[in-house]
Amino acid sequence: MTVADQILSFLFGLRWTHPLPHGFAVMNPYGDKTTQQLCEAFYQKYYGDQQERILLLGINPGRFGSGITGISFTDPVKLQTVCGIANDLPKKAELSADFIYRMIERYGGPTAFYQRHFISAMSPLGFLKDGNNVNYYDDLRLQKAATPFIIQSIEKMLTLPISRQKVFCIGEGKNADFLMRLNEAHGWFEEVTALPHPRFIMQYKRKQVDEYVERYVHTLR
Repeated sequence: MTVADQILSFLFGLRWTHPLPHGFAVMNPYGDKTTQQLCEAFYQKYYGDQQERILLLGINPGRFGSGITGISFTDPVKLQTVCGIANDLPKKAELSADFIYRMIERYGGPTAFYQRHFISAMSPLGFLKDGNNVNYYDDLRLQKAATPFIIQSIEKMLTLPISRQKVFCIGEGKNADFLMRLNEAHGWFEEVTALPHPRFIMQYKRKQVDEYVERYVHTLR
């Protein structure tokens, strides 16, 4: 099996089986046939080998990026124009994807980047409250409910050809704190390195975007 086959098996096998606090819902993009087809095209293109990758973990999918495409930090625009995967999804750009693909281009392009890295999330399934995106840590009840799924998901990711030497956490605050606590308890990785979240950069540090791109590239290399 190639890395692509293993990733697709992991993603398409994701199931939420835990109770959720009242008012919250799970968003699973991988039950959609169009999303499945786009994931197959993307991962077969960039992961059709048996090479080990370094893992980057975001928070959880949002509605307008991987909540549609099934590919972390990849909106329909970048999927088509940068990755070469044509799609009929609404061409709505997403801020975090804008930053990540700016960084990927600086790194050397998607082939060079994805040859060495796999981006996923602490929770590969997303969460909604009243139809809006929420992060798993936004509500302590949700975080408690999501914790078993997060642990299970990371341990399944580690059955892929993933380096245990280091992991990069996308998000320096609550996401990094939670990953570090879990890693201390489970001993998954030798080193956890946190990077600022792309949405924070694009919303609050727009004038320094180029500096953050360079920081990402330097750290990942």
